[in-house]
Amino acid sequence: MTRLSEGDRAPAFTLNDQNAQKVALKDFVGRRVVLYFYPADDTPGCTKEACQFNDELAAFKRLDVAVIGVSPDGADTHHAFRSKYGLQFTLLSDPDKTVMTKYGAYGEKMMYGKKVMGVIRSTFVIGPTGKVERAFYNVRADGHAAKVLSGLSD
Repeated sequence: MTRLSEGDRAPAFTLNDQNAQKVALKDFVGRRVVLYFYPADDTPGCTKEACQFNDELAAFKRLDVAVIGVSPDGADTHHAFRSKYGLQFTLLSDPDKTVMTKYGAYGEKMMYGKKVMGVIRSTFVIGPTGKVERAFYNVRADGHAAKVLSGLSD
């Protein structure tokens, strides 16, 4: 499985958002982006992670950093998830897990002591020129948004 490191070029992508509108990484050239991959909308860990990113959103915006979540879920599920929790950032759909695979955010992982294929909770800080500034793999959902934010303001 390929893993990205600091200095790598972030793989380009175009995915649909919660409103079925196309969003591309190139839309954010000149800005930093926090791109995080998560397994599923409205599950306990994913909800905690999303709500914590949402709680810190004003601080990310002050630093001119876009926050984008990506899961295999479709637009309808994303729309409902955003509405239910008041999420104010973009959620993208990667149903065939192509983008996740390019980022090393999909593959073999341990779950309840068994090896399974699935989404590896991962976050990437992508700089204004499209290079990976930070790569976090096997993220613990609780407290992660604050950790990412504190790394941006260092």
